[in-house]
Amino acid sequence: MSTTREELRRRLVDPEQVVIADGAMGTMLYAKGVFINQCYDELNVRQPDLVAAIHADYIRAGAELLETNTFGANRAKLQHYGLEGQVREFNLAAARLAREAAGDQALVAGAVGPLGLRIEPYGPTSRDEAEELFTEQMRALRDGDVDCFILETFSDLDEIACAVRAARAVDASLPVIAQMTVGTDGVTSFGVPPEDVAEALEESGADVIGLNCSVGPQTILEAVERMAAVTSRKLSAMPNAGMPREVSGRRMYMASPEYMATYARNLIQAGVRVVGGCCGTTPEHIRAMVDGVRPLVPRHKTVEHSAGGGRFSRVTAHHESHAVAPVPLAERSAWGRKIAAGEFVTSVEIVPPRGVDPSKMIAEVRKLKAAGVDAVNVPDGPRAQSRMSAIATSVLIQQECGIETVTHYACRDRNLLGMLSDLLGASALGLHNVLLVTGDPPKMGPYPDATAVFDIDAIGLTNLVSRLNHGVDPGGNSIGAPTRYVIGVGVNPVAIDVEHERKRFAWKVEAGAEFAVTQPVFDAAQLESFLRRIEETRIPVVAGIWPLVSVRNAEFLANEVPGVTVPEAVIERMRRANEKSKDHAVAEGIAIAREMLARVRPAVNGVQVSAPFGKVELALEVFRP
Repeated sequence: MSTTREELRRRLVDPEQVVIADGAMGTMLYAKGVFINQCYDELNVRQPDLVAAIHADYIRAGAELLETNTFGANRAKLQHYGLEGQVREFNLAAARLAREAAGDQALVAGAVGPLGLRIEPYGPTSRDEAEELFTEQMRALRDGDVDCFILETFSDLDEIACAVRAARAVDASLPVIAQMTVGTDGVTSFGVPPEDVAEALEESGADVIGLNCSVGPQTILEAVERMAAVTSRKLSAMPNAGMPREVSGRRMYMASPEYMATYARNLIQAGVRVVGGCCGTTPEHIRAMVDGVRPLVPRHKTVEHSAGGGRFSRVTAHHESHAVAPVPLAERSAWGRKIAAGEFVTSVEIVPPRGVDPSKMIAEVRKLKAAGVDAVNVPDGPRAQSRMSAIATSVLIQQECGIETVTHYACRDRNLLGMLSDLLGASALGLHNVLLVTGDPPKMGPYPDATAVFDIDAIGLTNLVSRLNHGVDPGGNSIGAPTRYVIGVGVNPVAIDVEHERKRFAWKVEAGAEFAVTQPVFDAAQLESFLRRIEETRIPVVAGIWPLVSVRNAEFLANEVPGVTVPEAVIERMRRANEKSKDHAVAEGIAIAREMLARVRPAVNGVQVSAPFGKVELALEVFRP
């Protein structure tokens, strides 16, 4: 190792020394004709000369820190291209390409981006699993002789904490640059402000902390100034070349090299010591930035700083500092009061109307109110059908009929921000009982080309609603008065993989579920067996009951509705009744439902009876002795 490289390493960790990083790799590859539908990380082995030439251009521009072409080279992202088995190959090749281009004139930073997965508490990927994915990538980068790791464009503080821990486990001697991304409002997509980002990144153990991507230099400068006021860590900033604009169908970054150079000087004066560029920046931008900042003498910046606790404890502290005690379950709704008291609850499921006229549905629901049913279950686009919004339907029912609803809410159609907006609005409108479900995929319904979102699943959504009940949003920011949701989740006692279902149920309970509703039960023995399996994580369980109306109805449920199992003996009973008459079939279906209710009643905390085809009378027949 030459003296030059050793000196650069010392400068990287010296709090007062300035280091100039390179600019965008993806922008340059695109400009050279590589379309965005290709895997850019694969180019390290498929077109290495192309990647090497871009590194060389940045060296000639004066960059002292080259990032490897590995932003998306983790197993989770490579899986989209069927290349998940080549994680080590791509990262090792990328590190060696950058190392060869850098020589002793520059350092090489192993670039690591987000996994593209939702991790707990809002997704199914655990923190341990995330760390394993990061470790696999970083180990290959280390073996390729990188000088440091750069974690960039993260929006989730929990995820970047996993990445920092992985970096330390791979090689504790390599410095870690940890960078989050913010929007035009200066906060992360989870609503975390720059001050909290700085404190969290510092306590994660990163050597250099900062921001990159998403927005132009002005917003980055304003956010970095706020970070500098609360941290003593060395700061980095790598903004985009402004916000992209549509020009003849192409996304173009409009900030000139001269403009970027001006802001590079402003960033240095604000306390930034590692400065470079992100999307839209080119060697020309970096050359101008180098020329602009070299004459500056870094100012010494003193900040008041209090030492923190263990690794990433700031994230937990941030969440807890704004959290409040939830409203007691018995005070949130009449449904919640009965569940808290251990009373048996009754509900009937009514599917929302297909059109805009709810009058027929309202008339049917009034019968339920008169019969003394506790609540109306309102499904959210069951079987991916397009119907009136479950939230709007629930509000209409409560306002027009004076009976509480249990509003089903699916993850299928909304991203995390949309869910947050819906749930805050629903709470303000007086909805307090929710059943959180992942949702049926669109291909099941009449619009198979519709796009599903599935930003998070039911477990992540349960975490989200539980946080709202504690008065904080996903970023740990106060929402003022907490929501008053009684949190329900779905469970399938007859799942094909019962053990997997048991584990998911336990995770839902851990996330904050307070009651569960089962899929329609046609085999009481299977339900009783499942209840024994979940004894350690048991919460009140409401059994789903479906009065069959015909043998076709039974066969449809058995063969075309996910998660529903109808035993052959039940289908045979319906078949024999159907042979007599339609009325006999309906009567037999109600008899089977009554038998099921009587059998499961001692083992559960309530029932949800479906009203087949909106026929409330059939559901009420099930309750009658």
